[in-house]
Amino acid sequence: MTQNQAQDELARQKEIEAWLPITSSRNAKWWYSAFHNVTAMVGAGVLSLPYAMAHLGWGPGVTVMILSWVITFYTLWQMVEMHEMVPGKRFDRYHELGQQAFGEKLGLWIVVPQQLICEVGVDIVYMVTGGKSLKKFHDTVCPNCKSIKTSYFIMIFASVHFVLAHLPNFNSISGVSLAAAVMSLSYSTIAWAASTAKGVQPDVDYSYTAKTASGVTFNFLSALGDVAFAYAGHNVVLEIQATIPSTPEKPSKGPMWKGVVVAYIIVAICYFPVALIGYWMFGNAVEDNILISLEKPAWLIAAANMFVVIHVIGSYQIYAMPVFDMLETFLVKRLMFRPSFILRFVTRNLYVAFTMIVGISIPFFGALLGFFGGFAFAPTTYFLPCIMWLRICKPRKFSLSWIINWFCIVVGVLLMVLSPIGGLRSIILSAKNYAFFS
Repeated sequence: MTQNQAQDELARQKEIEAWLPITSSRNAKWWYSAFHNVTAMVGAGVLSLPYAMAHLGWGPGVTVMILSWVITFYTLWQMVEMHEMVPGKRFDRYHELGQQAFGEKLGLWIVVPQQLICEVGVDIVYMVTGGKSLKKFHDTVCPNCKSIKTSYFIMIFASVHFVLAHLPNFNSISGVSLAAAVMSLSYSTIAWAASTAKGVQPDVDYSYTAKTASGVTFNFLSALGDVAFAYAGHNVVLEIQATIPSTPEKPSKGPMWKGVVVAYIIVAICYFPVALIGYWMFGNAVEDNILISLEKPAWLIAAANMFVVIHVIGSYQIYAMPVFDMLETFLVKRLMFRPSFILRFVTRNLYVAFTMIVGISIPFFGALLGFFGGFAFAPTTYFLPCIMWLRICKPRKFSLSWIINWFCIVVGVLLMVLSPIGGLRSIILSAKNYAFFS
């Protein structure tokens, strides 16, 4: 390779980096990272936390909630620190950090499949969630109207994304993300405030609903997975940090960490009151979506469902952006396409169409994600960051850092093994009700 060729190649790579969604815009403020993280982390799953608590019981439930919060907060801190671990280099994507820790080839194979399962899986679930919440909104506002199939509502929900998907990068979706973060706070507040207003139900019961030991155990494992994966925003954290400017004097980890701390406080404000107050008021009779237990007033439930829709629109985009980045990187760097509007237009529309079609044809995808998600969410959130930390930072054996990391790894591996068992059982029990294109 002559010097001119090398310079041309370098210029081409720079041009590509300036075009790709993750690295094209690096002027984000610290509060961008706060609401991007809230949007990524607080899923509509927060509404099923009281139901998970009912299967866990008071002691284990509170313990798992707090332990998950603490461990994931720690692993998120590790990822923020590792973003600029190597002087003069930024790991803008999860797999780049993986390649640094495990080697070029192995790093890709370890991280990319898991990250894709999480991100594409979440997007498909959000398609279904968005469609179902729109349907609930429609049915609540107009109880006497002709019933419309959920499939059509999923299409209506997807139509928004055929437009929003063409926003080029993270900074351009910050408005959508802010709206989503505000909405997640709003519907969480509606959920616990309306529960408090209803008061403790007269025949409230805090014992397990399952009567057999095996039933209790399987429900427990399933609920364990629900709570553990409520904190799964780690798949997009490095990509969010990549949008923050960085200099040797002022590295990006300062503003990013500030944003993460604010985000985690908001996450706690969303999760803990909903889970604890919801369970306290309704006991084991609580529905798997707390809004169903509330029933009235209708306008409030309709509003909460609309808030869920707006939040899920933002979340979908946050999880889709790294996928767009991977697809566009592959097309431009491997398949040598020219970076262009047409390429982006076709790629992104195909992705939105794919998630919509899977959502419509497999509406029980959420249950499947509880099973498969266990294999992907637990590693990327609970123990991959710790293994990378041990490999890159090499803390002394039996030092505090070493012990904490191994503790997280053990907890993460247990979660990865145990929670899919519960998920698989719920799939088997509900399989007879599953219908494609239902």
